[in-house]
Amino acid sequence: MNGSVSRDYRLFIGVDGGGTSCRARIEDESGRYLGAGLAGAATTRLGIDNVMAAVTRASLAAAADAGVDPDALGGMHAGIGLAGIGRKGALDELLRHEHPFRSVVYANDAVIACLGAHGGRDGGIVIAGTGSIGLALLNGVEMRIGGYGFPISDEGSGAEIGLQAIRAALRAHDGRLTSTPLAVDLMARFGNDPYAVVAWSERATATDYASFAPRVFQHAEEGDPLAMQIVTNAARQVGRLVQGLKEFGAPRVSLLGGLAVPLSGWLEADIKHVITPAEHDAMAGAVLLARRQAACAQSRETAASDFAGA
Repeated sequence: MNGSVSRDYRLFIGVDGGGTSCRARIEDESGRYLGAGLAGAATTRLGIDNVMAAVTRASLAAAADAGVDPDALGGMHAGIGLAGIGRKGALDELLRHEHPFRSVVYANDAVIACLGAHGGRDGGIVIAGTGSIGLALLNGVEMRIGGYGFPISDEGSGAEIGLQAIRAALRAHDGRLTSTPLAVDLMARFGNDPYAVVAWSERATATDYASFAPRVFQHAEEGDPLAMQIVTNAARQVGRLVQGLKEFGAPRVSLLGGLAVPLSGWLEADIKHVITPAEHDAMAGAVLLARRQAACAQSRETAASDFAGA
């Protein structure tokens, strides 16, 4: 498809904005994939101007991939999921901000992930990555467990795993715990200097702590007792999120995020049994959100037209 797009020809764009990257996908009215684009981080903690700049760059890249002119965005209905949209005032600021689309609807990135995972049907997701959250959509109502941010929440996340590993390494260094290869590995990364760990911790972010999670999983797979204890506890915490969503009434729950695969082998058998593979990704959920918004807007316009002509 080349050139500009008529506004009578409906296109939909779904955007998944997270703390690492912002991804966009364009589909036509029949659901045919047209193109995709990528840009940098789009979490609200970076500021709304930066978020919308990333959203626009990803969308323009998707338009280029689809072979349409940049001004074609003005004819597209957009669904945009963003990390951190629940931060106080973030949504209001987003709604006031200019955007390049025909229409736009915003949601939490976990909401679009849940919509995509279950094709818009009722269900729940547990996201285990740098952070963690449990979320279900049931009869249009959003049910949430956790996800309040590290370090006060995000149980079972990469950041929590890294924090527990660093704490354990320090205790082993002091002789309060039996040292293991994991503790030796982590302390060696700081020159075996506990005060270097302290200095690092004063600046460390959740992402910094989560960077140690792969090492913890590696040591756990090799039988390190300290690493196994940390990973087992993380899997138990994620299992509690899954179970909590089931108790809310979620008919299906999917496990998503960067730790979904490494954690899956450590989950308890009854939790593994209830987890359902995701059908689609978060961008598909964002496109679905855009379609629903456009359909609602069209219904309102039709009703208003009918009323005016009565």
